[in-house]
Amino acid sequence: MLLCFFLSNFAAILLFIIINMRLKDILSGQLNAAEWEAKGYELPKFDIQAVREKTAKEPTWVHFGGGNIFRAFPAAILNDALNTGKYDRGVIVAETFDFEVIDKAYAPYDNLSLCVNLCSDGSIEKKVIASVTEALKADPQFEDWNRLVEVFRNPSLQMISFTITEKGYTFNEADLQAPPVFTQGTSGGPRFAMGKVCELLYERWQALEAPSGAVGGALTIQSMDNCSHNGDKVKAGVMAYAERWVKNGLVPQAFLDYLKDETKVTFPWSMIDKITPRPHEKVKELLAADGFEDNNYIETEKHTFTAPFVNAEEVQYLVIEDNYTNGRPPLHLGGALYTTRDTVDKVETMKVTTCLNPLHTAMSIYGCMLGYTLISAEMKDDDLRAFIQKIGYMEAMPVVVDPGVLNPYEFIGAVINRRLPNPFMPDAPQRIAMDTSQKLPIRFGETLKKYIARGLDKSNLVLIPLTLAGYARYLKGIKDDGTPFDCSPDPMLAELQAIVAPLEIGKAEQDWSPLRQLYSRKDVFGLDLYEAGLGEQIEGMVKELFAGEGAVRATLHKYVAAR
Repeated sequence: MLLCFFLSNFAAILLFIIINMRLKDILSGQLNAAEWEAKGYELPKFDIQAVREKTAKEPTWVHFGGGNIFRAFPAAILNDALNTGKYDRGVIVAETFDFEVIDKAYAPYDNLSLCVNLCSDGSIEKKVIASVTEALKADPQFEDWNRLVEVFRNPSLQMISFTITEKGYTFNEADLQAPPVFTQGTSGGPRFAMGKVCELLYERWQALEAPSGAVGGALTIQSMDNCSHNGDKVKAGVMAYAERWVKNGLVPQAFLDYLKDETKVTFPWSMIDKITPRPHEKVKELLAADGFEDNNYIETEKHTFTAPFVNAEEVQYLVIEDNYTNGRPPLHLGGALYTTRDTVDKVETMKVTTCLNPLHTAMSIYGCMLGYTLISAEMKDDDLRAFIQKIGYMEAMPVVVDPGVLNPYEFIGAVINRRLPNPFMPDAPQRIAMDTSQKLPIRFGETLKKYIARGLDKSNLVLIPLTLAGYARYLKGIKDDGTPFDCSPDPMLAELQAIVAPLEIGKAEQDWSPLRQLYSRKDVFGLDLYEAGLGEQIEGMVKELFAGEGAVRATLHKYVAAR
C-alpha cells in the first residue's frame, strides 16, 4: 500500500517538475507531447513535414514581413486551418527590411514559434505555430532570392501578402531609377519593398504570361497592414516601379498591362486588428517557469524587438475583400471573414472613426494629463471608463454604418470590456498619444462631418468636444497635479504648442484668442470647428480645464456625470 501511494504521488509530482521544452524538439523526434500538453501548450495537429514538402513543390502563399503580427495572426489562423485537416499547404515568409529576423527568430527554431494569447480573464493560451514552411531574405544579395524567383514562377502561387507597416509601401525617386536586377544580371536593384516585389512579379510574368499562349500568371496581391484602403497602397507602389521601368525601356508595356488586368492581378482591401506588443518580461517569466527554454529576447541592429514567442491580445479581426484570381488559402477556416470591398470599407470606417480609435485617442489625451502609464489602469478609473463608453455608444454610434459582418455594439463591447482592461497588455497612453495631430481629423473630424451632412442634432455632442478641448490642455505638457510631462512625439507638436504657449493654467482673466487660431485649423481637426458651430462650446470647456490644479479631473467628472 505504501509503495503504491508513493508511486502514485511521485507520478503526479513529475508533472510539475520543470521540463526542458524547446521548439526544435518538435521536429527532431525528441518531443514528448504529453509533457507539453500538461503545461497547457497546444501542439500542431497536422503532419508538419508533409505540409512542408507539399508547400515546397506547390506553394500557394508568400507573405512579406516576418514580424510579430504575422506570426501571431495570419500565420496563426493558417495554423488553425491546417489543424482542421482540410488544407495541406503552409506559408513562405519573406523579409524585405530586417534580415536578422530570419537569422535569429526563424532559422534557429526550424521556423516554428509560440503564440501566447493573453486573455482579459487572466488565462493564457499557448499555441505552437508550425504553418511557416520557409523563411527567406527577400534581397538579391542572398541566395534566398533565387528561391523566391522560383516560387514566383510557379503557377500554383495564389497570393502574396504583407504586414510591413504603412511605411513599407513608400518609395523614392532614387529607388525608382535603380535598374532592376533582371536587367543587369548582378546584385543590387531597388532597395524598397515595392521595388523588390515588382521585380518578382516581372519574373512571374516572364515565365507564365510572356510566352505565346501562356496564361498561368494570375495572382492576388493582398495587404494585411493596419491602414485604410491598404490594397491601394500596394498597388500604387507596384505600379510606380512598373510604370517607370516601362518609361525607361527596361520592361515591355505588356508587363504593365498584365498588372493592370484585373482578371490576372488584383489588390484587395482588408481590415486587420490585433495588438501584438514587443515581447514582455512577464511572459518570458511565465514561459521560463514552464521550462520553455526559447524565451530569450532578440533585438536586431535595426532595433526590431522580437523573440521565439509572440505575446498578443486574444481579440482579433481580419476582414478581407474576396477578390482573388487564382484561388486562395482557406483562411476562413481559421476565422478570417471574406466579403466585398464596400463591406471592408465599412468595417474600417467603423473601427477608425467610431468604435475603437477615437476611444483610444480620448483616453490617451486625458490619461497623460492624469498621470496614467497603462491603458488597463485607466479602465479602472470610473470617469475615464464612462468617458469613452459614452463617446462610443452615445455620440459616435448615431453615425455608424453597420457593416453587417461585425456588429458595432458588440465591437465596442469587446473594446471596453475585454481589450482595453486587459492587464496583460502593457499598452500606454503615451504610445497612443503619438502623432495625435495626424489622427484627430479622421478619428473625430469624420464623425463631426457626418453629423453636419446628415443634419443630426449637434447638442448630442458633449464628450467629443471635451476630447478636443482636452487637446489644448494636453499641449501645455502639464499634468493635472501641476507637474510637467513630455508630450508624445508628433510632427506638428512644436507648432501647436507655440499656439497655446501664451495661455496660462490657473489664470482666469487672460487673452483666449489663441484658441480660435487652434480650433479653426482644418488640417488638425478635419474642419473649422467654429464653422461647424462647436468652437465656442469647446472654448468654454478649455477655460474650465485651465482653471488650475485638479481642473482636468473636475471638468472630466462634471461632463461625464452629466452625460
